[in-house]
Amino acid sequence: MLGIQRILRVSWTAKCINQWVLEKVGVSRCLLKAIKKRKLIYFGHNMRKHDSLEKDIIIGTLPGKWARGRPKTSWINNITAWTGITLNVTLRKTEERSEWRAVIWSAVNPQIEKD
Repeated sequence: MLGIQRILRVSWTAKCINQWVLEKVGVSRCLLKAIKKRKLIYFGHNMRKHDSLEKDIIIGTLPGKWARGRPKTSWINNITAWTGITLNVTLRKTEERSEWRAVIWSAVNPQIEKD
């Protein structure tokens, strides 16, 4: 944000908010979009590993008892909801980086806006 303020020649003592600076430049920031992208990139990175603890934790293949009550939202639930594909297809697509990048792009930049 500081770099944009310098480009606009806004003094550091000026009382302007970040939203004003972003509107002046014509840029919008979407926190959920950034979180989705980073989470999907990290998911693909972990799924390409062989015999890793992180992969077992995310997929949920570790032995143990389930906790009582409502099931917690898991990484897999988020990934399948955002991408719209099943777990098996997702795991196959993570092996090929170019395919996984296309999945990430389509999940982060949906063509049809939801109402």
